[in-house]
Amino acid sequence: MSITKESELIGMKKVSEAVGTTLKMMREYAKVGMTTKELDEYGGEILKSYGAKSAPNETYDFPGYTCISVNEEAAHGVPSEIKTLKEGDLINIDVSAELNGFWSDNGGSFVLGKDIHNHQPLVDASKDILKKAIYSIKGGVKISDVGHLIETEAKKAGFKVIKNLAGHGVGRSLHENPENILNYRVSTNRERFRKNTTVAIETFIATKSTVAIELNDGWTLVGNKGGYVTQHEQTILITDNEPVILTDSNEIWK
Repeated sequence: MSITKESELIGMKKVSEAVGTTLKMMREYAKVGMTTKELDEYGGEILKSYGAKSAPNETYDFPGYTCISVNEEAAHGVPSEIKTLKEGDLINIDVSAELNGFWSDNGGSFVLGKDIHNHQPLVDASKDILKKAIYSIKGGVKISDVGHLIETEAKKAGFKVIKNLAGHGVGRSLHENPENILNYRVSTNRERFRKNTTVAIETFIATKSTVAIELNDGWTLVGNKGGYVTQHEQTILITDNEPVILTDSNEIWK
């Protein structure tokens, strides 16, 4: 959305604090032996304490408050009473919500407990690449150039990007223009980021796959060639200088 007055910025800051804090607290709450349903319900209670509504639940009738993807799941994992978290699991939590007519989105992958399966390099690459991508953005920058940066940095780290998942505009709804802030360059895309707009920038960094495919549950996505995928996401306000990280309460870079 385009921020045209102070009240809109305040609204975006409030909903972004809600989703960012929820993500941080869910990450800290996750424990070995817990089900993903338990973790999701904890997140749902935090959102409710802010007066916020789960965006995937409101928008798509998603069966959960948050998306929790574990190990080979790339995105949109459905919280489950039978899926139990284990030591060394690669977990992704994606939290988005609506509050007073404003919407915000953020996510992060992390290793639960000890990194016994060596997932941390993939997690670190995703976080670092997201930071580089975000701090390259200001009004007038080509969207395709940021996609090129993400893919180039992924290759340098020995990884790939998922090409059919993308960041997007956000603000008055969960998905707005620009709809496809991709993790690679599309040379025909001449669209540029615009000052005073809010967007959700996200990385999808993978070990083997380049496309996410949907499982039979109609929600969960996995890589087309297997392996693992990490995602990190922040909602930002674009300026003429450094962007404002609206969801920085998630502390994904700490």
